[in-house]
Amino acid sequence: MKHIGAHVSASGGVENAPVNAHAIGANAFALFTKNQRQWVSPPLTEKSIKLFKERCEEYGFLPEYILPHDSYLINLGHPEEEGLAKSRTAFLDEMQRCEQLGLKLLNFHPGSHLNKISPEACLDRIAESINIALEKTQGVTAVIENTAGQGSNMGFSFYHLRHIIDRVEDKSRVGFCIDTCHTFTAGYDLVNDYENVWAELDEVIGLNYLRGIHLNDSKKPLASHVDRHDSLGKGLMEMGFFSKLMRDPRFDNIPIILETPDESLWAEEIEWLRKESEK
Repeated sequence: MKHIGAHVSASGGVENAPVNAHAIGANAFALFTKNQRQWVSPPLTEKSIKLFKERCEEYGFLPEYILPHDSYLINLGHPEEEGLAKSRTAFLDEMQRCEQLGLKLLNFHPGSHLNKISPEACLDRIAESINIALEKTQGVTAVIENTAGQGSNMGFSFYHLRHIIDRVEDKSRVGFCIDTCHTFTAGYDLVNDYENVWAELDEVIGLNYLRGIHLNDSKKPLASHVDRHDSLGKGLMEMGFFSKLMRDPRFDNIPIILETPDESLWAEEIEWLRKESEK
């Protein structure tokens, strides 16, 4: 069974995210558990935590299909000690918020070397950062998202993700999320070489580590290394690709999350995807 949703607003409190996800016909969703553009946010209140759990239960959202995303400010591979320490503190806070909400996954972009350290040193720092957070938390899996490779961002190669995972001590609490737009613009042709891309990913990393998918079309072409999401069918990835993915049993029972830019289309996109998955 496919679990499909979108990255919905948690404005006014995390407890509003399940309501917003239910309103678009989702059976999975993503959210920010704090303001994604601030380093420090007020702690979650007991009332918000209680309401979040109650509403997830009311609308049938299970923790396995909720994929929170951490702050965009965090860089777990930061080349400078001050920036690295700040990022690690913020990431731990994100993990602890997931713990409080009873969630099992935390999605994040791996990090950037900022042209100040080598890519390998940056990947090592990311793995070390994950290890630090896992040691201080329980039950939450660190889910590394692949990137388009814009600027000095790491994670655009499947080998980058493998490098990080190899160095995470608790393999039971690490995984990855594939963003279809990022994969395409990183140079992996999911549209015309579907089976070979997934086979390469399985060989390099292992599909057993896959914990989620961000389902996005791309405004930018193959191998452009530019991260610009588009609504399904409005970008350069064909609807046939999204249809094929929805019928692929390898992607059952993980959260499949839209981050497409036109929120007014989410309900329609989810309905179409669900129909495709049932063909």
